[in-house]
Amino acid sequence: MSHSAPQAQTRRRVKPTTLAAIGFAAPLAIYMLIFYVAPLIQNISMSLHRFTRRTFITGDAPWSGLEVYQEVLSDPEFWTTLRQTLIFVAMSIVFQYAIGLALAVFFNQHFKLSGLLRGAFLVPWLLPPMISGTIWQWMMDADNGIINKFIGLFGMDPVWWLQADRSLWAVIIANIWLGIPFNLVILYSGLQNISVDLYEAASLDGCNAWQRFWKITFPLLKPVTMITLLLGFVYTLKTVDIIWIMTKGTGSSRTLATWAYEMAFGKGTSATIQYSEASVIGTILIVIALIFAFVYLWAQRNEEEGK
Repeated sequence: MSHSAPQAQTRRRVKPTTLAAIGFAAPLAIYMLIFYVAPLIQNISMSLHRFTRRTFITGDAPWSGLEVYQEVLSDPEFWTTLRQTLIFVAMSIVFQYAIGLALAVFFNQHFKLSGLLRGAFLVPWLLPPMISGTIWQWMMDADNGIINKFIGLFGMDPVWWLQADRSLWAVIIANIWLGIPFNLVILYSGLQNISVDLYEAASLDGCNAWQRFWKITFPLLKPVTMITLLLGFVYTLKTVDIIWIMTKGTGSSRTLATWAYEMAFGKGTSATIQYSEASVIGTILIVIALIFAFVYLWAQRNEEEGK
């Protein structure tokens, strides 16, 4: 008995490397639980109860099950807002990526002052959204905006950019401007990992610049492209600040994110507070983001299996 006890203790002894791994992972796990898992559970719980301003404080909101989901999904305004959201996300991502990729390829030539110019393109990314939204709101003002003054030089009539039926395109333009630097930085980093020898070999084989791009650059950037599109999709899907500052999310510029914000915070009286409905919209946004993330993982797995 005395001989087997030390052996059992030895088998149960935790390795120092395991303790170190747990120590390093614990802060991240605690952070995720507090700031991600707990709010997510709270959001789902709120979507399953009837919350008002009073019950939000007292915590005695009655259980409603899926009734609030049915009400939101049966509202024609939801489907209109969903369509506007998808247009906003799709147009923003396509142009952010296309322009960002073009700029990344351009700056990858390493010409004189390329570093300085590349840094200048990061300015929109560094500005607070409040400042960016205010700038674009002023630039698109129908009477005094610089954009209308510029097109007026060519004899064109002023455009009411922020009018309800055009506001979606106004916020898309502003959001594209905000997202180009992010795409530029990520895609430029991806280009740095492509060997120059591949381009030299392709040149010796007679490939022109366009052929080198489609046969070398674009295929080898596919992993970077996928993660860039995923992050861009999630970020654009939850965009509120730039839209709210420019248009208050009115008219065609209303998205699911701004609609949820309007329900929970954008109205003044307790009679119009819709915490549960806002939570339903938030849950739907999470589901949409998860679907896109699973599509990304599926595509990545197929890419790895294809290799």
